[in-house]
Amino acid sequence: MSNTLHSNLWALTRGYRHRFAAAVGAMALASLLLLSVPLIAKYALDVVMEDGLASGIPFLSGLATTVAPAHPLLGYLSLSGVLVVLVTLGAGVFHYFRGRLTATASEALIRRLRTGVHAHVEHLPAVWHDGMDTGDVVQRCSSDVETLRVFFSGDLVEIGRALILVAVLLPLMFWLDWALALVAIALMPVIFACAWIFFRRVQFVFKATDEAEAELTACLQENLTGIRVVRAFSRQPFEVERFGGFNAAFRNRYQRLISLMAVFWSGSDLLCSAQIGLVLIIGGSFVADGRLTVGDLFAFLTWVAMVIWPVRQLGRILTDAGKASVSLVRLAEVLDAAVEEQIRSEGTGTTGEGPAPAPAAASVPGRGSIEAKHLTFAYPGGSPVLENLTFRVESGQTLGIVGPPGAGKSTLVRLLLGFYEPPPGTLLIDDVPIEQIDRNVLRDQLAVVLQEPFLYSRSLEENLRVGREDADPELLISSMDDAALTETVAAFPDGLATRIGERGVNLSGGQRQRLALARALLRRPAVLILDDSLSAVDAHTEVHVLERLARRRGRQTTIIVAHRLSAVRDADLILVLGEGRVLQQGRHDELAAEAGAYRELCRQQGLLDDDEDVVQVAGEED
Repeated sequence: MSNTLHSNLWALTRGYRHRFAAAVGAMALASLLLLSVPLIAKYALDVVMEDGLASGIPFLSGLATTVAPAHPLLGYLSLSGVLVVLVTLGAGVFHYFRGRLTATASEALIRRLRTGVHAHVEHLPAVWHDGMDTGDVVQRCSSDVETLRVFFSGDLVEIGRALILVAVLLPLMFWLDWALALVAIALMPVIFACAWIFFRRVQFVFKATDEAEAELTACLQENLTGIRVVRAFSRQPFEVERFGGFNAAFRNRYQRLISLMAVFWSGSDLLCSAQIGLVLIIGGSFVADGRLTVGDLFAFLTWVAMVIWPVRQLGRILTDAGKASVSLVRLAEVLDAAVEEQIRSEGTGTTGEGPAPAPAAASVPGRGSIEAKHLTFAYPGGSPVLENLTFRVESGQTLGIVGPPGAGKSTLVRLLLGFYEPPPGTLLIDDVPIEQIDRNVLRDQLAVVLQEPFLYSRSLEENLRVGREDADPELLISSMDDAALTETVAAFPDGLATRIGERGVNLSGGQRQRLALARALLRRPAVLILDDSLSAVDAHTEVHVLERLARRRGRQTTIIVAHRLSAVRDADLILVLGEGRVLQQGRHDELAAEAGAYRELCRQQGLLDDDEDVVQVAGEED
C-alpha cells in the first residue's frame, strides 16, 4: 500500500482501534490456549510410550497419583482429557469476545464510512457529478464499502493471529528440537513469497474486475431509469446485447481473478502438504534414532499444521487486502474530492480565472436583487457559454429570459443556484458576489422549478414538504392553489396521501410541473426561478399561475425562463439571449416594437399583427 493508502486506513479506523486491538488480544489468548493442547497431548503420549508418570507434567502426575492411586496412568490420561476440554472451553470464550469485538468495531466503522461517503457525495459540486457515471458512484458507495466490511470484520484480526502463531510457535519448536524446527519452517518463506506475489498480482486484476462491475451497474441503472425510452423506441434487443457485452467483460475479468486464486490455492496446498510430509519423514527418523519421543513428533506435527495453514491463509487474507486496498483507493477518490465549501475557500472556481474569492459571508439581506456584471462563463474544457452578460433586476421585480436552445438560459440558472462557480464579482445577489455567499444561505433564499422536475417515489404531501417540512396546512393549501394543483389532488382517492411512482411516472407532465411549482412556492423564497416550467400546462392554467405570481410582485423576485412569450410579457425586464450574449433587453412592448430577435419571436408565435403592427396575446380577443 502507498503512504496515502496507509494514512487513509489509519484515519478510517480512528475511534475503533482499541476495539480491534482488544480483539487481537483476545485472539492471542485463544491461540495461546489452543497451542497448549498439543503440549498436553505430547506429555500424555510420553507417559504411555516412555517412562510412565515420570515423563508427564509434574502437576498432573502428582494429582493422578492422589485421585487414582490404583490406576495412576489411567488417572493421568483422564486428567489430561479434562484439561484439554477446559483449555478449549477457555479458548472458545476468548474467541467469542474476539468475534464480538470485531463485529461491533467493524460494523460501526463501516456504518460511519457508508454514512460519511453518502454525505460527502451529497455535498460534492455539480462539476464532479458531471464527470462521474451514476452506476460507478453507486458501486463505490455499496460494493466497495462491503469489500472493506469483509476485510475489517475478519481479515484484520486474522493477520494478527497468524503473526502471533508464528511468533509463539517458532520458539516452542526450537525448544523441542532445533534441527526439526528448521525443517518445519523450510518451506514457509516460499509459501509467504507466493502469497505476496499473488497479492501484488491480484490487486490489478481485482481493480479491473471492480471497474467492469461498475460499468455493468451503470448500464443496468441507465436501462432501468430510461426503460420507457427503451421500450418506446423498441431498443430492447440493442440494450440486451449492450448489457450482455458488459456482462461478458465482467465475467471474463472475474474468471481471471478466480483462475489466479485457483492457481494459488492448489499450489499452496501442495507446499503445505509437502511441509507436513517433510516433518513427518525426518521427524520419524529422529524418533527411530531416539532423538525425539513420539509425543515430541506429535506436538511438532500439530504445531506445524497450526502455523502452516495460517501462513497459507495469508494468501486469502492478502487477496482480501488487495481488494480492500483497491476499494479504499476508489473511496478515497470520492472522499478526497473537494466539496463546494472547500472549492470556494481555496479559490478554485470553475473557470480558474480571476483572483481567489473572499471567504463566504454568513448571510445576505434576502431582498432578492440580482445583477450580472460582464459575466462570462465556460464549462470545464469547453468554450464560453455566456459572454459579457450585464443586467440588473431589483428586488421584487420579474425577469423574463427567452432565446433559442443553447443560448445559455439554463446555464445562468445553474450559476444562480451555485451549481457552478462564475468568475469572482461577475454575479451578485443583494449586491453581494455569489461566491461570497454560503451555499446553504444562498439556496435557502432561492427556489427553482425545472422543465423536467424530479419527484420522489413518495406521497404527494411528502413531495410538497421537500420545499418546507414545517409548513402548516394553510400554507400548503395556499401554495397548491397558486400552482393550480388543488383540483388535481382532490381528484385522487387518497388526496395528499396518494403515493406517486418513481420520478412521478403516474402523473402527467403538467401535473408534475405544477407539483414542483407548489413545492417551490411553499418555500416562500426571496427568488423564484421557473426554468421553462410552464411548458406542459395549458393556456388557462398558465394564466392562473401567472396571475398568482403577479400578486407576489414587490415581495418576491421572479425569474421566468420560457419559450412561450405569453409567460414573460408582463415581466419588468426581458432578456433575449442568443449564443450566450444579450441580444436585447427591455419590456415586452419596447422589444416588440423594435426590429430584432424578440419581434421575430412574436411573429412566429402569432402575437404580432403585421397589418396593424401591434402585438396581441393569443386568446385575448376571445
